[in-house]
Amino acid sequence: METKKRLLFYLFTFLPFTVSAQIGEYRNEFAVGFNGGMNMSSVDFLPDVPQSQLFGKTFGLSIRYTGEKYFNSICAIVAEVNYSQMGWEERIWDANDDPVINDETGLAEEYCRKVDYIQVPLFARLGWGRERRGFQFFFQAGPQLGYYLSEKAEYNFDLDHPTWNQRVSHISGPDIEQDGKTFKFSNMYHMPIENKLDYGIVVGLGLEFSRPKIGHVMLEGRFYYGLGNIYGSSKRDYFAKSDYQTITVKATYLFDIVRSKNDKIK
Repeated sequence: METKKRLLFYLFTFLPFTVSAQIGEYRNEFAVGFNGGMNMSSVDFLPDVPQSQLFGKTFGLSIRYTGEKYFNSICAIVAEVNYSQMGWEERIWDANDDPVINDETGLAEEYCRKVDYIQVPLFARLGWGRERRGFQFFFQAGPQLGYYLSEKAEYNFDLDHPTWNQRVSHISGPDIEQDGKTFKFSNMYHMPIENKLDYGIVVGLGLEFSRPKIGHVMLEGRFYYGLGNIYGSSKRDYFAKSDYQTITVKATYLFDIVRSKNDKIK
C-alpha cells in the first residue's frame, strides 16, 4: 500500500513541472468542452469475488491548455470534472459454468452494485500529428480523484438466503473463516461503501480530429487503476483489498477559447 501512495505522490508532484517547462516551440492555447462515454468497471477484491464487467455511464466537462511543441510532441495539460457510474457485477455460476438458479424464485441469481462518483482526473498529455487541420494521436496519464455520491444494489433473490450449495469459488459458502474470525458472506450484500474518497492512476490513448470552424473531436480509451480501497482493509476487516479497475471509452468535443497567433501551426 505504501508503494501505491508513493506513486500517487510522485504523479501529483511532478505533473505540473512536466507541462510547465517551456523549452520547445511556444504555444498558448486554451480549449473547453464536454465529454461522454461508458465505463466497464469491476472491483479487485481479496478474498476474490467472481465478477463480470459492470457497464455504467460517464459524462462531464473538459478543459485543455496547450503550452508547447517539443520536437514533434505537442505538450498539454488536461483536466475534467465528470459524473461517473462504477461498481461491480457478481458472476454467480456453478461448477458447470452455468448460472446458478435460485431455489425459491427459479431464476438465475443476479447481483450488481452501482456506485456514483464525481471524478476529477488531471492529465499530462502528449500528441503527435496535426494541431488544427487533420488528425492527431495522443497519450495522456495522471492522477484521478473521485468522491462518492450514492450507491444502489440491483438483485433478484433474498440477499440473506442465496443458493450457496451450487456456487463454485472459495466464497461459495455462507460462512468463511479468516484470521480467526467467522465472516458471513451474505453480509457483504448489505455493506455500504466505507471510504468515500477514491483515488488512483488513469492512462489513455486516443485520436483527435481538428478543424478551425469545427473544433476538436476526440475518441479515447482509458484504463483506471484504483489505489484506494472502498472498504476497510485492516486485520479487523474482511477484505484486504477492494479497489476499482475500470476501462472507459469516451468521446470529447472541445472548442478553442484562446489560440496562438502562429501561421506555422498546422
